[in-house]
Amino acid sequence: MIATIHPSQINKSIRAPRSKSDMQRACAAALLHHGTTRIHDPGRSNDDLAALDVIAKLGAKVMDQGNVIEISSEGVNPVSDQLHCGESGLGIRMFTPIAALSSQPIVISGSGSLVKRPMNFFDEIFPQLDIKIQSDHGKLPLSINGPLIPKTITVDGSLSSQFLTGLLMAFSAAGAKGVTIHVKDLKSKPYIDLTLSVLSAFGMKTPWVVQYEQFVFDETDHVQPTGEFDYEVEGDWSGAAFLFVAGAIAGQIKIEGMMADSVQADRKILEAIVDSGAQLKLENGIYEVSPAVLKAFTFDATECPDLFPPLVALAAYCKGTSVISGASRLTHKESNRALTLQDVFGKLGIQIDLEGDIMKIHGGHGLQGAEVHSHHDHRIAMAAAVAALGASGPVTIGDAEAIDKSYPEFYIDLRRLGAEVSLRKY
Repeated sequence: MIATIHPSQINKSIRAPRSKSDMQRACAAALLHHGTTRIHDPGRSNDDLAALDVIAKLGAKVMDQGNVIEISSEGVNPVSDQLHCGESGLGIRMFTPIAALSSQPIVISGSGSLVKRPMNFFDEIFPQLDIKIQSDHGKLPLSINGPLIPKTITVDGSLSSQFLTGLLMAFSAAGAKGVTIHVKDLKSKPYIDLTLSVLSAFGMKTPWVVQYEQFVFDETDHVQPTGEFDYEVEGDWSGAAFLFVAGAIAGQIKIEGMMADSVQADRKILEAIVDSGAQLKLENGIYEVSPAVLKAFTFDATECPDLFPPLVALAAYCKGTSVISGASRLTHKESNRALTLQDVFGKLGIQIDLEGDIMKIHGGHGLQGAEVHSHHDHRIAMAAAVAALGASGPVTIGDAEAIDKSYPEFYIDLRRLGAEVSLRKY
């Protein structure tokens, strides 16, 4: 699909999308919960749908009732020996340890950029947990044979916190006692906070956390609640970040459905909005953001690397050179996002310099219309679309359907805000 976004002024209210990070974790917890879970206001992204398919193949009964998804489960009892996680990095890293709770051999695969992402973590850690594993030289597909036996281990958290999320959930479900997961150089700590929050909400055993370096499962027995349970998915700060930036550069808008006290890492977008000089208000749970004279800002995105694309779109309109650190976290995303952002925004007339872990964006000189490509990266497509709102001419985005991975209604929401958006098939 090709999307063309024309320079537009926006001035309306919008409800933010639901969090796929929260939704996928809720799906995993619902699988591990013995009883019936009703997930209210569920996410509908491709990653969310892949998670629902995975838990169904691991034995959960999933009934979609529209605004509520009902999941009945008695734990991990696979009905298929093949799991497909789509293009979800969280899905493959979270569900693989959970699937290993079973003693049945299972093959886990994915598609798109996921087949190129390193999965050496499992080759190194799983044998220590009595899990047999075979990978394609550290890549997908993975062939595993459990059951996982919780033991004290040391893991490297520098590549992604998603591996740890899967281990925490699997250890909890396996009744871990007297064991500790030691973690070196953990990145994206707020995502682990979200995992622990979901475990707690479902009444699962949660570890003691010591400076994000030790996750201690004590010696006590834990009886997980059974029966019926309700869970409401919160708004997605990752997707909403693009809406906040749109308001900062193209018109006053109101954004509903966001938790001000969310532990999601990407809530930090608010800091950049304020530091850039844009106007931001919060009244009765509704955020209002509007343009002003925008100035360059400095931002550390090490713990929230998914914010790089919307931050770059914002920085492009800020007078001066904005500096964002944490660029080393961008290599193993849907694309190499640092290079992709440099390419896409270069075509829009914005110079981006990459200096090791630092990205410098030279903004405030105006953006030009151009033809760009998403590189099959959902956040790149959204960043280009938002940046287009204040450009001197229309911006055409190839492979625009990449947004389906996380925010399927993104272009529709831009139209709801008043933007001129045209879509056509190849």
